[in-house]
Amino acid sequence: MKAAVVTPSGPEIRDVAMPEPGPTEVLVKIRAAALNRADLGMASGHMHGASGGEGSPLGLEWAGEVVEAGTDAGGYKVGDRVMCSGLGGFAEYAVADHRRCFPVPDSMTWSVATCFPVALRTMADAVLINGGMVAGESVMILGASSGVGLVGMQIARHAGAARVIGTSTTPDRRARLADYGADHAVDPSAPGWADEVLALTDGRGVDLVVDMLSGPYINDALACTALGGRIVNVGRLAGTTGDFNFDLHALRRISYIGVTFRTRTVEDVAAINTRVMQDVWPHFAAGRYHLPHDREMPLMQIADALREMSANTHFGKITVTPGN
Repeated sequence: MKAAVVTPSGPEIRDVAMPEPGPTEVLVKIRAAALNRADLGMASGHMHGASGGEGSPLGLEWAGEVVEAGTDAGGYKVGDRVMCSGLGGFAEYAVADHRRCFPVPDSMTWSVATCFPVALRTMADAVLINGGMVAGESVMILGASSGVGLVGMQIARHAGAARVIGTSTTPDRRARLADYGADHAVDPSAPGWADEVLALTDGRGVDLVVDMLSGPYINDALACTALGGRIVNVGRLAGTTGDFNFDLHALRRISYIGVTFRTRTVEDVAAINTRVMQDVWPHFAAGRYHLPHDREMPLMQIADALREMSANTHFGKITVTPGN
């Protein structure tokens, strides 16, 4: 089968052996796969947790039909429509543990379904589990214009947030955040942006910040978090290190929580899936979640698709299709 793998010169489409599902896995005929920021690092040869390096398969989420199921595959069977996360999604076929799968609603297209597995799991974990959000609280997604950020705002909205604030440094993107659950859109590159957030929250600050950026934004984020509030560090798109105001952190009594899926076990993922199915899935299956689909490209153009993502001119998800 055809699949994208890491090479010293970048991602290449090669002929590789068909994967075989283990007892808890399903083999999926891929209809569409979505790009994520982590794919850029892996395509450049960097590790993503324990995965990566030359010869590694690429692609972290996909959607398609089950063509073979293991003996303990969670009830999934041949012909089921699934959306999955794992490794090897930029291919004609891939395997996924059943605990990394969700069913695809009957009315949903492949190109839409593939955009959600990573985002639903990431933001249910950040907003509801680690973030501990309850109805009536205020939430800010710092770096809200990615697919994951847009889903985070929708999860907060459907969970009863009193106020949802999204940030983006791009005016056109800020103008579109309201379509995905934001009450307010803020430019975190503007001087005094933390004061703007404080004004929007009557001087109190937000109860929960889901931080996709880190780097130079953290101290302003601390400044506009409510006393006793929480910051969940999900992404580090603006920098993995930086100055941190420990005194402000202590003064505002903020719980600062770091999360990643790189060190999660499949059992951890299963527990998050349970929360998704309990608190997110009813709205999702009813069609109340949506994401912008920026463009779809053939799998054979995966290197071009990754370059498009790296250029950061898109809004929403980029997907590829094997055409099989």
